[in-house]
Amino acid sequence: MNILGIWDGHDSGAALLQDGGLRFAVNEERLTRRKLEVAFPARSIAACLEHAGLRPDDVALVAGTTSDPAKTLARLWPGSKERYYDVRRRKAEPGILAGATRAIKYRMTEWGPNALSATLSHRALGSQLHRLGFECPVALVDHHEAHAMTAAWASEFDACTVITIDGLGDGVSSTVSAFRNGRLQRVAATPARSSLGIFFEHVTSLLNMRELEDEGKVMALADYAAPVPDEQNPLLAWVRVRNGVIETEWPGHALRAPLARVHWRSANEQFAYMAQRALEGAMMQLARDAVRLTGLPKLALAGGVVSNVKATRQMRLLPDVEAVSVFPHMGDGGLALGAALASAVARGTALAAPPADFGLGESYSDGAIEAAIRTTGVPYARVDDLPRTVATRLAAGEVLMWFQGGMEYGPRALGHRSVLARPDRADLRDRLNLVLKRRVWYQPFCPSMLASEAARLLEDWDGGVNPHMTMAYAVRREHRCLTAAVTSIDGTCRPQIVQDNAPGPFADLLRHARDLWQAGVVLNTSYNIHGEPLVCSPSDAIDVFIRSGADALAIGPFLVSRPA
Repeated sequence: MNILGIWDGHDSGAALLQDGGLRFAVNEERLTRRKLEVAFPARSIAACLEHAGLRPDDVALVAGTTSDPAKTLARLWPGSKERYYDVRRRKAEPGILAGATRAIKYRMTEWGPNALSATLSHRALGSQLHRLGFECPVALVDHHEAHAMTAAWASEFDACTVITIDGLGDGVSSTVSAFRNGRLQRVAATPARSSLGIFFEHVTSLLNMRELEDEGKVMALADYAAPVPDEQNPLLAWVRVRNGVIETEWPGHALRAPLARVHWRSANEQFAYMAQRALEGAMMQLARDAVRLTGLPKLALAGGVVSNVKATRQMRLLPDVEAVSVFPHMGDGGLALGAALASAVARGTALAAPPADFGLGESYSDGAIEAAIRTTGVPYARVDDLPRTVATRLAAGEVLMWFQGGMEYGPRALGHRSVLARPDRADLRDRLNLVLKRRVWYQPFCPSMLASEAARLLEDWDGGVNPHMTMAYAVRREHRCLTAAVTSIDGTCRPQIVQDNAPGPFADLLRHARDLWQAGVVLNTSYNIHGEPLVCSPSDAIDVFIRSGADALAIGPFLVSRPA
């Protein structure tokens, strides 16, 4: 049975399940080239069908998610959604009604779905799909059920505690569920009035950063603060957890004003530190409560807030917690897959295991790649042993772009659409930040490493598989010289861990790196310029390469050089 999952909100996209197995998944931003696209995912839907050789009438069910009143209004008047998100992400001037619009939106999103909103959402989605040729039934899945289903499925735990934490959706901002025998049972939920996600969004905005995009910068900036004693941090008292339910001192729409007062008397890095500390404390208590409520010590996490790897590391280190798995596409961009998974389970379909490689998007033939190169006229050559050649050039201190296989599903570069450099050169980190990526200097880069290197370099690695760059670990002090460009100032890194015997050109590259600079590790960052989506096509890759300061591009079997 073919089930198409769709998400038509922030970071819209589509995912295709065939007989319970994930066949293809993509987000609209990669196809429209507008980061965190909010438009209806028509191109993503078309890409899913094209990849599988299907027509709309081959699809048995389309599964969407979220039917609260705010989302329903956005479906009925999509133009208002575009404007709202542009203002929130500082892509448009706010105007005199921006504050009122934000407050109304937050209040409406705090309301859960009702019969009218569910009916109108169903009709609006059905109408959009009908225009694309779909006549099959449409199902709407609860927002946090979709998040929870992705977390449980990707964890491969037989039984676990599932925690979802985000801004809000369907009247809820966080849930705790027990996952047993392939089924979720919710045991706690936080009303959307109290939201860790909205709390951190306000902090991000007050620091003149972009909500829904720059929360990771806040986490990074916090590392540069002189620690603020807990008794001098009022934010700790504003965010509490009781029995698996988050409680904030004020509702989400009212949190901004008191946070602004704290920010006014604090340096930016101190404000970021206080917020990060409050977030970590709340998430740790939520994990303790959740394990106690379910009796299951393994955690599976999803929702945008769990992209904060400093907080999830603290959860993992708790004595009550046995293991932690984070869904690779943890934010709302993963909801399309969650809707499809939940709908498949509801209909009695057995789910296949998650893929080991999340390069689930578009891939291109050597012929298509070469045609794109020739169109641009850049110099290139076919190389017999591309991984060895790339490793040799990296060893010499060059920065190379890397385009191989299917595009990653999710925000992280995992060796398919990557920018690569040596991990032990801090000067390369600075060059990447300021010249190639064009982002703030304090934002750290991440490593990809062989599993044998993880055992050697990371002091708190538990041997668990972490192939999707979703968890932070401490680097052993004596080895930080080998990872100078990918270790945060607090001594941690967020690695992609690749099995030593893994197939494919990226694993080959890591094995060559081990021979060339005594560590099977590379700096691996996403193939994009800051503010743009990850590249999708060969044309995208060549365009970004030309606009960047990278030394070369390894694409398919070809090595592209800089134009003269």
